[in-house]
Amino acid sequence: MANSHRMDCAVKQKRKNSPKRGRIKRSNEASPDQSSKMRMRIEAAIRRIPQGKVSTYGAVARAAGFAGAARQVAKILHRGFELPWQRVLGAGGEIKLRGDSAIEQRLRLEAEGVRFRGRKVDMKQCEFKFTRASVAKKR
Repeated sequence: MANSHRMDCAVKQKRKNSPKRGRIKRSNEASPDQSSKMRMRIEAAIRRIPQGKVSTYGAVARAAGFAGAARQVAKILHRGFELPWQRVLGAGGEIKLRGDSAIEQRLRLEAEGVRFRGRKVDMKQCEFKFTRASVAKKR
């Protein structure tokens, strides 16, 4: 019985010293104002891609001033309205969507005159290169 009591005390002590779960403050979270600015800049970069051209998630993020934020670009495209979503692809020109959405994206791009090489877009001909002037102008 004495051993059982020691074990209970040890468990309680361990819990007492461990950090509280579910109440961790993250100092690097964006404020609502920052996230809306980010969304607006990414949406503006997507709208600059002309018809018949494509870009990648990473290039859009860099053009908006958020290098390394390719996943945020995908989230904004998923939630955004009236954006030319079909013009944004994965690295190397790959359509990242699956199923009917992938078929729709390919059909929309082909209707705009985008050329494919197998399952990927011919990036040498169809990639839109964001210029430094257009990136700097939006900041």
